[in-house]
Amino acid sequence: MRILALDTATEACSVALLSGDELIGRSAEGGKSHAQQVLSLIEAVLAEAQVSLSMLDGIAASIGPGAFTGVRVSVAVAQGLAFGAGLPVIPVTTLEALAVQAMRAGAEHALACLDARMGEVYWGCFKAHPARGIAATSVARVGPPESVALPVGGGTYRAIGRGFAAYPALALLPDLALDADDSQALPNAREVAQLGAVRLGLGEGIDPADLSPLYLRDKVALTEAERAAK
Repeated sequence: MRILALDTATEACSVALLSGDELIGRSAEGGKSHAQQVLSLIEAVLAEAQVSLSMLDGIAASIGPGAFTGVRVSVAVAQGLAFGAGLPVIPVTTLEALAVQAMRAGAEHALACLDARMGEVYWGCFKAHPARGIAATSVARVGPPESVALPVGGGTYRAIGRGFAAYPALALLPDLALDADDSQALPNAREVAQLGAVRLGLGEGIDPADLSPLYLRDKVALTEAERAAK
C-alpha cells in the first residue's frame, strides 16, 4: 500500500509517503507559507520514492484542528491531488497524529494538546487500539486550559503537544506524565500516513468531495475589547 500524507494545520508543514514498510518524510517550519511549501515537499518525497500520484492507493490529510488557513490548505491540496488522480482520501486529525507519537514512545494513553491562541487550547484524549492503532477516549474540544480534564479512572496519560509549552500549568493535572521534549511536539505527516494506511485498509477511504475541515471553533481573532481586557 502506498499512502501520501500531508499536514499544514500547525506551525510546521510536513509531507510523508508510506510505501510498504518504507516511510519517507519532509517537513519545514517557518520561512515560506505552507501553501508555498507543501507542493514542493510533495514533489520531493514522490521523487525520492520514484512514485507518481497514479501509483498511490490514497491520500491522507490532516484536517485540523489548527490554524484556519493551514487547515484549509491541507484539505484543499489533498482534494485537488486526489480528484486529479482518482484517489480516495483519508481524514486524520492533528490530535490523533500527536497521540500516535506518544503511543510510539510506549504510552497506552495520551492527552494531545495544541495552542489554539486567544487563551485556549485544542485537546483530546486517546488510547492505543490493537486494530485501529488509536481510539479516542474523549471528544476533541477547544477551550481555556482550565477546561482540560482526563477521563476518570483512565490511568496515567502521556502529555504531548505545544499546548503544554504555552500553558505550563497543564502539566499539574493528576495522572499526567509529561516529558519536556513532548511539550514541543507538533503533528507530523508521518503519523498521518500511518493512520491513513490503517484506515484505508479498513475500508474507510472517502471521496475527496466529502473531506471536511475540523475547526472546532468559528472565531479566528479577538475583538479589540477582548484584547484590551487581557
